[in-house]
Amino acid sequence: MTMLRTMGLLWLTAANMTQAPSESFQPVATMTQLMLDMIYPASNDILLSVNRGGPKDANEWAALRRSALALAESGTLLMMRGRARDQGDWMKDAKLLVDVGTAAYNAAQAKDMNGLAGITEKLDLSCLTCHKQYRPNVFPR
Repeated sequence: MTMLRTMGLLWLTAANMTQAPSESFQPVATMTQLMLDMIYPASNDILLSVNRGGPKDANEWAALRRSALALAESGTLLMMRGRARDQGDWMKDAKLLVDVGTAAYNAAQAKDMNGLAGITEKLDLSCLTCHKQYRPNVFPR
């Protein structure tokens, strides 16, 4: 019986260890670098593509997919410990960025120009919502 308890405890400990996320990594980029070097170019690529009538060939669709994926993953990076400004509006706003980036990726993957055009307003809103709250010098109240 003791052997079974010991094995059970070892199994539970191992299961808990494999499920616990590791927070031992450190962010490389600053918030400014993320915004200027990842988020702004990715969102700009999507908006410009829609305004120009959409991708013209497979290479342009692939570039658009990469930008959309970068945008979605950037939202996740904004939620990392050390970057998240708070657990309320910041996380909600970052999740909006993940959602709009994911929608853009799915539209680009399907080569769905209408779907892509349909997310531009949400993309603008996700940026504006966050910047109004966290960059009041850019968007005075």
